[in-house]
Parts: sequence; C-alpha cells; structure tokens
Amino acid sequence: MKNKKYKKKNKSSALTIIIIIAIVLVGGWFLFRGRGSSEPIEIISKNGIHWHSRISIRVKGENIPIPANIGISGVHNPIHTHDADGVVHLEFSGIVADRNLRLKEFFRVWGKKFNKECIFDNCNGPGGQVKMLVNGEPNAEFENYIMKDGDVIEIIYE
Repeated sequence: MKNKKYKKKNKSSALTIIIIIAIVLVGGWFLFRGRGSSEPIEIISKNGIHWHSRISIRVKGENIPIPANIGISGVHNPIHTHDADGVVHLEFSGIVADRNLRLKEFFRVWGKKFNKECIFDNCNGPGGQVKMLVNGEPNAEFENYIMKDGDVIEIIYE
C-alpha cells in the first residue's frame, strides 16, 4: 500500500514540476518577445495616442482602395480603418513605442504584403518598382517608416 502512495506522490510531483517549467517558459516568452532586435526602442508616448495617417496605393496607374474596417472585425486593433477613405487610425493607450507605429504593422493587420521590394504581389523587376512618398517627399524607409499624425503616405508601383 505504501508503494502505491509513493508512486502517486511522485507522479503528482513530476506533474507539478512540468507545470512550473511550462509557466516559466511561457512567461519568459511573453516577457522577452520582440527583444531579439538589436535596434533600440524609442518611446513615442507614455499616455497613448490618437493619430491619423492617410495611405494611398497606386499600382500601374490604378488606385487600389484600402477597405473599411481593417483591424476592427473580431478584436479591435489599435491600428485600423473605419471607412474606405485611406485614413489609418492609430489609437493606442498606455505606452507607445516606435515599433508599434511602423507602416509594416498596418499591412500585417490588413494581411497584405508590403516592403521595399513588393506591394501585394507586385515586386521590383521588369514590370515596375516600388516607390514611396511621405508628405510629398521620396522616402526609402518603406515598411520601417514610423507613421505620424497627419502623414500622407503614397505607395506607388510603376
């Protein structure tokens, strides 16, 4: 009888140790995720922001509409659209870091491809080149551009 109690206690102890290890691993992942970059993090605001940037996309002369309700179906994302007018809402509470406002975050939320090489399925090559203007000036930051309040961002593939 004592042997069964001992085995049961060992199984219980082993399970407790496994649960503790899992909690430590998951907690560590949440604590350190995003810290693998050697790039310093710049705090934009400690009290949240409510900014708007306007994005337009033109591919081979055709204006590509940005749909309404990007980032607000299901979970409300701090980067979202309300209307199909190209206005991207940046509505963050609490601490806001520069990496939260990168243009690639909007495209990630939208589920579309955008970087210095490609816009959607249109990639640099004989068919055209990706270009970007911010407030009327050429900008080579592409997906890493940090959106600001009042920005007018034009992405062009031609």
